[in-house]
Formats: sequence, structure tokens, C-alpha cells
Amino acid sequence: MSAERQKTRAAAAALSYVENGMTLGLGSGSTAEIFLRLLGEKVKEGLDVRGVPTSQRTAEVATENGVPLIDVDHVNRIAITIDGADEVDGRFQLIKGGGACLLREKIIAHASDLMIVMVDETKLVSTLGKFPLPVEVDRFGFSLTAGHVYDALRKAGVTSPDVQLRRKGDGLEPLVTDGGHYILDAACEAIPDARAVDQALKAIPGMVEHGLFIDLARVVIVGEDGDARVMEL
Repeated sequence: MSAERQKTRAAAAALSYVENGMTLGLGSGSTAEIFLRLLGEKVKEGLDVRGVPTSQRTAEVATENGVPLIDVDHVNRIAITIDGADEVDGRFQLIKGGGACLLREKIIAHASDLMIVMVDETKLVSTLGKFPLPVEVDRFGFSLTAGHVYDALRKAGVTSPDVQLRRKGDGLEPLVTDGGHYILDAACEAIPDARAVDQALKAIPGMVEHGLFIDLARVVIVGEDGDARVMEL
């Protein structure tokens, strides 16, 4: 079964958590965009919700599908954030940021009563780290920051990290996030202690945010061949 169909099943299952009157955190990425299309259909049928987008792209897709949006600075409470992930382990620890939206995704997830993550089966891992860990950094002195990121990962138990500046599709210009920052992708192969990496990276000046999401997701929905599997902490 294709990953696209698995993502669709996960997104459809996530809709069951959405109730009338909710303010939703709207994640970014391919699975989140599928969810937005399905949510738009419910809105057309009369569902009353409003969304806080985590990226410019998400805002565009939500608008295209008729999902009402509200500015993040006008929000008092976010009931649920529904998002995807690049990796999920057995403790619901995540790597996110493949789409370069990790900072805003983490701000919204942290402000929400509940974070729901939708994935296909390929995103489930026993140990995080095969997917390169995104680290969002200030553009000023980013090469110095990259060296500190490397050292921090080594000290936190990552054997041989490879830290590279993420570039646009042409491979020439650095990718710039919606917030105006650069992304460093740290290929780790395995992250033996995500909490140790979290603490080590937080101590680096110039490090804006990293893609480890710890103690945020409480529901993981996995699209499978037959249906969607819902796991809750």
C-alpha cells in the first residue's frame, strides 16, 4: 500500500478528535496537507473551527480548502495541534523539521492542550536519528554554531555526526525558514539519548530551536494497510 494512502487513513482518523468550536494548531508537511483537505470538507458541511497555521505553506493550503484561520497572537487557547513527523519512537519522541517549519511547529504544539501526530508506517523507529536532525540557527555566525552543534552531539553520545547547512533545491543558496533563519541538518544515524541531545543543544548561543519533540505528542496515529492504528500515552 502506498505511503500516500496510509497518510490519508491517518489523517481521516485524526478528524475524529476535532470538535465544533475548537481552535486547532495546523501542522506542516505532506500528511498535514492531506488533513487540511479533509478538514476543509467538514468545514463545508458546517463544522465550526479555526486554525493557527505553523507555516506560510500551511496557511495557503488551509485557505485554499476553506479552513478559517486566526492569527497566533489573537489566540487564548489551542485545543489540539495535528501534525506529522519525520520519525516517531516507542516513547512518542519525534524528529520534525524536514519541511523547515520546526520552530513554529514546536511553539504551537507546546501551547496546545493535546498534540496528535499522523504518520505512515515508515516513520516508526526504535531509535531516533536515521533521519537527519534539523537544527534551526541564527544566520549570524552560523558556521561557528555548526561547530558547536557537532561538539554538543558528540558529548551527548552521538558517535559521528555530520552537520551540514541545508540549501535550496538548486544546491547553491542556503534555505531560509519562514522566521528568517538557517537550518543545519545533523546526520546522526542514531540518537541514543534524545534528552541529553536536547539539553546539549539548548546551551548553544545562536541555536534557535531543534527538531527533537519530547513530551509533546500524546497521540500517534499510524496509517496502515487495513485501517489506522491509534496509540495514546
